[in-house]
Amino acid sequence: MDLDFTEDEISRYSRHILLAEVGGVGQAKLRAARVLVIGAGGLGSPLALYLAAAGVGTIGLVDDDAVDLSNLQRQIAHTTERLGQPKVQSAAAAARAINPAVVIDAHRVRLDARNALDLISDYDLVCDGSDNFATRFLVSDACVLAGRTLVSAAVLRFDGQLSTFKPHGGGPCYRCLHPAPPPDGMIPSCSEAGILGAVVGVMGSLQATEVLKEIMGIGEGLSGRLLIWDALCARVRTVGLRRDPACPACGDHPTLRDLSAHG
Repeated sequence: MDLDFTEDEISRYSRHILLAEVGGVGQAKLRAARVLVIGAGGLGSPLALYLAAAGVGTIGLVDDDAVDLSNLQRQIAHTTERLGQPKVQSAAAAARAINPAVVIDAHRVRLDARNALDLISDYDLVCDGSDNFATRFLVSDACVLAGRTLVSAAVLRFDGQLSTFKPHGGGPCYRCLHPAPPPDGMIPSCSEAGILGAVVGVMGSLQATEVLKEIMGIGEGLSGRLLIWDALCARVRTVGLRRDPACPACGDHPTLRDLSAHG
């Protein structure tokens, strides 16, 4: 591991390096890491910005959407001047403005069964900030097949959830929590039910914190636990998650062999 830092790097990351749990070794791990962020919206915005600020060496952004005026209430990586631009381009510009030394890979594609495994396999760790169940299940299944750690967050109205899925390390996967997507229309989207903008900021920041911990191997992660935040009540709680032996993705006799079921 390369522990040589320039004077600029030492100055930029000095508050990290002062932390005994991080130090030069932890900062070097961040610099060497490759992290893929699925979604450059409400969750992906603070997530990408904090990962760039922290010095994560390579950050991949996946999103096929463009910046819309309705996004700006919560998607802080974007600006009024960048309306109509691809979100990955806008978020990449914001991240580079914070830290030009970080490599940003902008993937303006819709994640699907044809490209998910190749994209995910090219990174060390994956963050899911998508806004629909189809993508969440696709990302989880691809991470299981690729043996990648997944840090996944979800938000709606005034609520947020966060967990880390590491079935390759003996923990549960996303399907152990949700065996199958809910029926269409059962759970509304943010565009239908609304979302308090600051809620995604908090959850994206918590997601970034868990990513940094995973990269550096510090603290207690969220594998096997689900963090639930109720913003209206200012209440945070965690509940235990167990690996399901019958899970089709990570169970004792998995039936998931590829992503063909995702179409």
